[in-house]
Amino acid sequence: MTMNQTFERNDCSDNRIELKTVTELCGMNFYIPNYQRGYRWTKQQVKDLLNDIDEFNDKNGFYCLQPLVVKQREKNVFKKIKEEAKDLNDVYDYLKGTWEVIDGQQRLTTIFILMRCLGITDMHYTLKYETRSGSEQFLSGNLDMNEENIDYFHIFSAKQVISEWLKDKDCFSIKDFKEKLFEKVNFIWYESVDEDPIKVFTRLNIGKISLTNSELIKALFLNRSNFDMNDNGYIKLRQQEIASEWDNIEYSLQNDEFWLFLHEKGYDRPTRIDFIFDLICEANDLHLNDYKEKIGTDEYKTFRYFYEYFRSDGLSVESSDSKVIRCWKIVKKYYQTFEEWYNDLELFHYIGFLIDCKGNAFIKSLLCKWGQQANKESFLQYLKNEVKKVLNACPSSVSQYKEDGGDKKDIYPQLKFQYKEDGSNKRECKPILLFHNIQTVINQNQSQRNNGKYEMGTFYKFPFHLYKLESWDVEHINSNTTNPEEDVESQREWLLNIYLSVNKKLQEKIKEYFNSSSEDNKTLFEEIKKEVAFSNVEWTQEEKNRIWNYALLDSSTNRSYGNSIFSGKRRIIIGKDKGKLIAIPKLSKDGKLVMTDEQNSLSSFVPPCTKQIFLKYYSATAGNNNYWTIEDAQNYLSDIDSCIKKLEE
Repeated sequence: MTMNQTFERNDCSDNRIELKTVTELCGMNFYIPNYQRGYRWTKQQVKDLLNDIDEFNDKNGFYCLQPLVVKQREKNVFKKIKEEAKDLNDVYDYLKGTWEVIDGQQRLTTIFILMRCLGITDMHYTLKYETRSGSEQFLSGNLDMNEENIDYFHIFSAKQVISEWLKDKDCFSIKDFKEKLFEKVNFIWYESVDEDPIKVFTRLNIGKISLTNSELIKALFLNRSNFDMNDNGYIKLRQQEIASEWDNIEYSLQNDEFWLFLHEKGYDRPTRIDFIFDLICEANDLHLNDYKEKIGTDEYKTFRYFYEYFRSDGLSVESSDSKVIRCWKIVKKYYQTFEEWYNDLELFHYIGFLIDCKGNAFIKSLLCKWGQQANKESFLQYLKNEVKKVLNACPSSVSQYKEDGGDKKDIYPQLKFQYKEDGSNKRECKPILLFHNIQTVINQNQSQRNNGKYEMGTFYKFPFHLYKLESWDVEHINSNTTNPEEDVESQREWLLNIYLSVNKKLQEKIKEYFNSSSEDNKTLFEEIKKEVAFSNVEWTQEEKNRIWNYALLDSSTNRSYGNSIFSGKRRIIIGKDKGKLIAIPKLSKDGKLVMTDEQNSLSSFVPPCTKQIFLKYYSATAGNNNYWTIEDAQNYLSDIDSCIKKLEE
């Protein structure tokens, strides 16, 4: 759904919404327009509805069906009564009105068939069809098997399911079931006032986008009867103000940079302001008593929470505002809190990190602490403490220094981590690596904070929206395998891995190697090897499987560089940063070198610390760009350690 589609749904400010029992629908006349398809519910859908009603505990509350979206066909009912009514029964029917069904025909028809199967003839509503008058007659008849058209077939199938289901009930349970049906089963009655019904139907049925909680709640907010005042001019002004602020909030939440700071990818509701209403409901910010059993647990429970609020009597003693104004202030307070978190560079990064590691549910804890803390500084300290808890659970602790000196490579600060020799637990380092990226960005911002040349908008924010849209791996910087190049296969792998890192002259020699006879290859390989600089220090397997040899890398890039040496990986990372996908050359079945064309990458995002690793950013001197050395690793580890120490400041 596009942003324009989202807001188009909320154009009308006078749509009315309420809950209606099946009893309240009885006597009404429903009109099924020609843009509606025929009855198509499956046997399973019918059975699910019957079981849901039967299993519902009616001691408290009600069973709520999905929205029934309607539009009144006659505006001047009293004129129709005066001109056409023949008796009191006609007057009663005309007062009930005729309603065009925009959405909900399938549920409405199923309930009608159910009443017929229960033998109820004195209490029901009517269904009239603009183009399928035969369906109306068939519903009013015996509902016997008739294959004349597909509508009759599905209606008969529904009757068959209901009849078989009722056979298993005794007299008492059927009586109880009838009472539930008429008094406890509610439709969410959504009355469209001035909207074009065909546009509404298209919106709700193309792509099967049903009304969201927020759209139903908006109708409550903009319902005139929910304003505790009689000044129509003031009410209209407030309606326009709320509608405008509502759309501004939704517009901001539709921005993925803002939204994915607070959420994981995969939120599937077309309107995102629902998220705020869900939080209000879960926290009971409207202070409703004994509401949980009344609102139920289905997808529309949040709407029913607000419905209960607007139909409850009175306000709190402290409040002089109308219910609408008081409730809207709470909605805005939530949004303004998220906006403040997003715009503050430290809060943004620590909160984004914690939500990514702990999940969306942690937002509730953050909101609770935010309300309890006296100022931003105390809340920031709470965030840092929570970050330390995440890092300590990796499993790792914060840094410590070697007290006994040891050899040269051990004098650097070391993160304590329970490494497995085969590196199988490397993913447990992921929070530390992500934090390193986060704190690096914070450090850069802090260093520029007092620089008068820069405006706040120029500071860098870690792009959680890009990070969350990809799958991330913890991968080795220096290859995890040892390759002594003692056989033909090892030599071939080594040459493929270095191909991207050498000059064009050597690349031509490598191509020649793969196109030459086996007798010439040995000499050619030695020539190539002499021209490639090597690292003087070999890594042990234990050293390769430590955090100083790990980096965050998206899974697609990781697959593209396989077991390349550092310089080959470096070329791929640089290409990725430019928006290009560079693949390591491969061998064909006949042993020839196959070059893959450079392609545009789906994403050019490389985490800042990953980029800095392959640019040798952490080392005092560039050294050998073909390899990730122990010295490089020590400097990298020292930077991770210094970032963790920032949590103590």
